[in-house]
Parts: sequence; C-alpha cells; structure tokens
Amino acid sequence: MAAERESVTLVLADDHVVVRAGLRLILENAGIEVLAEAEDADGAVRMVRGHKPDVLLLDINMPGDLRAIEAIPLALGASPQTRVCVLTGETDVDIARQALDAGASGYVLKRAENADVVTAIRQVASGQTYLHPSVGVELAALLSGRSREEEMSPREIEVLRLLALGHTNAEMADQLHLSARTVETHRARLMRKLGRRSRAELTRYALERGLLDDGPATT
Repeated sequence: MAAERESVTLVLADDHVVVRAGLRLILENAGIEVLAEAEDADGAVRMVRGHKPDVLLLDINMPGDLRAIEAIPLALGASPQTRVCVLTGETDVDIARQALDAGASGYVLKRAENADVVTAIRQVASGQTYLHPSVGVELAALLSGRSREEEMSPREIEVLRLLALGHTNAEMADQLHLSARTVETHRARLMRKLGRRSRAELTRYALERGLLDDGPATT
C-alpha cells in the first residue's frame, strides 16, 4: 500500500478549465502533485521542459498549431525521465496506436472511474504501460495483425495492393496470371493473417502501411 502512495509529480494538459480543475482535485486527493497546467500541446511541452514531471497527462484533442500526438516525442525529448499518459474521449484504436507509437506509455478514457485514472498515472510513473481495457483488447488484435505482416508472401502483398487500388478479383487474376479462385484464396489468407474482416478494412490497412506507394512485388 505504501508503494501506491509514493509521490508522483505531474503536468496536466487539457483545453477545458473545468476538466483540469476536476482532474486536479482527483489527483491531489490521491497524493499526486500537479506541478503545472497547460491548455494546448505547445504549452504542455513548455511545462514539461520547465518542470520535468514524472508524468504528462495529455488530452489528445486540443486546439493549436501543434497536434497533441506530435507533442508526445517533443515532451519526451525535453524531459527524458517524463512518461506520457493520454487521457481522452477517443475510443478509436488507431489513435491509441498512434499515441503509443509516438511514445505514450498510457491511454485512459475520460469515461473511466476516478480510481482508474489514478491507477493509470501511477502505473505509467512506475515504468509500466496502461491501456484502458476496451481499447487494449482492440489494440492487441491490431498489433497481432501488424506482427503478422512479415508473414505475407510477395504474392499476397501484390494482391493486397491491387485490392486496395479497387481491382476486382477477375482483374487481379488477369494481371497476376492467376485463377480467380486463387486470388480469393490469397484474399482470405490476408484477412486471417492481418485480422481484418472486409475489403474496406484490408484497403485501410494497405493505405496506413503505405503499400500503395510501393512498386509491384517480385515473385
């Protein structure tokens, strides 16, 4: 229990004054010291640079020229010992992935219980990763699909590219000198390997990975 009450310092970044006030009350009652507040991403980076907190609690959607996701690596560069926990209403798993890829260690939703927010901050401060349960399940599936990307054959990558470009099975079969049935088999394997359930999801995956910018795969 004593470890849970260890001092944690924090910079709080959210563009809503009322939200910041409520969070400050919750956090200070839990023994977390709020060193400074910011209302945009630029301010968050400045406050982190000046105060070197254990944690930056960062709203992912704030006004200003600097996007919050872009501010994450800047904050980490300004204070390497600081860890970032995102607090947001965004449930989109792709945004969570972007935040983690940028260097965030935590992702907790604003609808979470007060105790869960405190737990997320303490967990992140201790060097662990925290993901809101509902986001964590979807993100695990997404990352599992990503880990299987290297398992795709050159032919499957080419099928994925052509599919994302809008070609029908018959057109892909003609271009790749395959039967339509073989193309459909490749497509089914891609869905299984990448954890996608529709043509639209496969297309989105190809776009996100920049596969449409690549040249034709060699076989």
